[in-house]
Amino acid sequence: MSSGGVCEVAVARTFLGTLAYSIPASLVGAVEPGVRVRVPLGGGTVVGVVDRLGLRTDRARKPRLRELRGVLDEEPVIDGVLLDLCRWIADYYVAPLGVVLRTALPPGALGARAARGGSPGPRTERVLRLVRELRTLSERDRAFGRAKRQRELYETLESVGGQAGVGHLVKQLGFSRAVLNGLVERSLAEIVEREVERDPFAGPVEAEARFTLTPDQLRVVGDLERLDAPGWVALLRGVTGSGKTAVYLEVLERQLRLGRSGIVLVPEIALTPQTVQRFRARFGNEVTVLHSGLSDGERFDAWRSLREGRKRIAIGPRSAVFAPVRNLGAIIVDEEHESSYKQSDVPRYHARSVAIMRARLEGALCVLGSATPALESWENARTGRYHLLELEERVTGHGLPSVELVDLRADVGEDGGRDAGDPPRDAGPRVFSTRLRKAISRRLDRGEQTILFLNRRGYASFAECAACGHVWSCGACSVTLTYHRRRSQLVCHHCGSTSPPPSDCGECGGPAPRYTGVGTEQVERRVGELFPRAAIARMDLDTTGSKWAHVEILEAFRRREVDILLGTQMIAKGLDFPQVTLVGVINADVGLHLPDFRASERTFQLLEQVAGRAGRGDEPGEVLVQTSRPGHYALAAAAGHDYVGFAERELGDREEPGYPPHHRLANLVVSGKAESRVIDVAEELSEWTRRLIGDRRLAGIEVIGPAPCPIDRLRERWRWHFLVKADRAATLGGVLRFLGEQRGQPGSGLRLEIDRDPEALL
Repeated sequence: MSSGGVCEVAVARTFLGTLAYSIPASLVGAVEPGVRVRVPLGGGTVVGVVDRLGLRTDRARKPRLRELRGVLDEEPVIDGVLLDLCRWIADYYVAPLGVVLRTALPPGALGARAARGGSPGPRTERVLRLVRELRTLSERDRAFGRAKRQRELYETLESVGGQAGVGHLVKQLGFSRAVLNGLVERSLAEIVEREVERDPFAGPVEAEARFTLTPDQLRVVGDLERLDAPGWVALLRGVTGSGKTAVYLEVLERQLRLGRSGIVLVPEIALTPQTVQRFRARFGNEVTVLHSGLSDGERFDAWRSLREGRKRIAIGPRSAVFAPVRNLGAIIVDEEHESSYKQSDVPRYHARSVAIMRARLEGALCVLGSATPALESWENARTGRYHLLELEERVTGHGLPSVELVDLRADVGEDGGRDAGDPPRDAGPRVFSTRLRKAISRRLDRGEQTILFLNRRGYASFAECAACGHVWSCGACSVTLTYHRRRSQLVCHHCGSTSPPPSDCGECGGPAPRYTGVGTEQVERRVGELFPRAAIARMDLDTTGSKWAHVEILEAFRRREVDILLGTQMIAKGLDFPQVTLVGVINADVGLHLPDFRASERTFQLLEQVAGRAGRGDEPGEVLVQTSRPGHYALAAAAGHDYVGFAERELGDREEPGYPPHHRLANLVVSGKAESRVIDVAEELSEWTRRLIGDRRLAGIEVIGPAPCPIDRLRERWRWHFLVKADRAATLGGVLRFLGEQRGQPGSGLRLEIDRDPEALL
């Protein structure tokens, strides 16, 4: 068979590479790269995407070919540039190309329903539409006679533009089906199907209040216009409240004037109607949202509107980097330091890196924005790989809020208000220092708003037996259980398992446990006790489970129906409320001492971001940070808003151990149900990798480990890992790809996870 009758197909399975299939004569011409095809696999039929025509040149031998069973698309669902991008992701992150393509396409595009011949499609509704005009009263009298309801329906349709949905006419306006059919029988109207776009963010848009850009913003916009060359990357470091979003809007407006499109990536928790509204106010119906919280139909409609060119700006979290916009001009990555841009499962891509590569492939500008850039981005800017732009002042002209570190060791804080479910006051940290409690009281007296931040949900961090010290842990994970008072349950925040609070200790027979540590639920209760007249809202995963719960909470805060908003990192970024003059950090030490090389960086970023919520209006802001480690350099730098000083210290601390950005890093995790087998395979694979490096005489690369993961058991699977560090990205990539191809599937229920450029090592 000639090579023209063969194609390579990527299917969403765990193996790397593609599968070869022959093309039947009836489908020659319909098969091209980027179209979906139905192919046999094992004993069934699956849907894949054609990667290329002909066989891959790296195949060692000619494969046994089976025949394609059908083509699902008249034209490619993914264009050549996006297909190249997906190939790069598969290669760089050592991921199956079919799984990458499944991530890039709308939900269900490569699923079982598509294999059966179905696929996501547009939603339609039946519409009654006028087809004949009655110009005079005499014409109407003759046409309708005594059929008054038909005449009313006709004139109703006239008043709303000549057509209306059948459901609306019947259910809301009260016209019967007989009346509708009568109009059709008189040849005055017809019933047709009309597509309905599903867009939950659609609705009336308030006109944008156009602000005059500050001289600093104008300088940055001008620099970006001069930088608008194929593949350029700019890092915009702007302090909180410096007007980075206004710069983004100007960049996108210029792209639209030039006939181009844009993508705006935002962290998922910052994708609020407030964010979307700012872009809609400027660009109207040019904007659509791609978001995992939308229904499959809503996401399909958004994807199709971009692909067809009806919308030209896509806003969304990391997966929006695959938005099928036409003629891409700019990609903006807001809060580019956010760890949520890294996907935790296959394909483990980082949206920031993918955005940079896509901009390079499409000849677009890429703008990375943050008040606290990732150290990798900062180092790239310092060494000239990125162009550095800075906004050092807030647009209001006011300075950054004052930040004070409150030493919890020296401040005994509040007391009282305990019951049997609370920990004794000497068993853990207080919720409020005297300093913070008085500051909140002053804001309430002045009618100003307060944000309280604690990055730990639940009521208490763990349950402990006072008699023997036993701590209740998850049966499937090596982590302690968190007490949730309102639900009256002990909960594992990793696997979600729950159990009722114990009445006694199963280890020693002692009494019910005491609950130690503070979570947002306990903070909420304590605020209610100390400030009974205050309106309080809590925003964490426990209170935002429904689709629009976070929207309702933030809207109530915006309308000033809430005096005190407390929560986890959901409230730390992307919020702009001028009446917030106080931010209180309940415990800045949470996360500071995690066994992870990014712990100090994340703590600094989170504190600087949440501090930036204060003082964004006319009144000055104040930030009180409660801590037991006021001398820690990350906290001291956050108190002084000193990003550059923190970055220099942290980069210096990482140089000797060789952590990023000084070296390239990959974390390889072996997991399985049998601990002994996991240990054996982790040791075998790490030694195999060492031998590979030695046999090929590769310089500047080393293997560290194996060792148990810091969380060595998750969801009943034991976890061991080893690290591979390299001076050069190409060296690391070559080793990882060969390892994935040769040893990527250990078998016997074991898994090997290859996480390149990891955000965490837990």
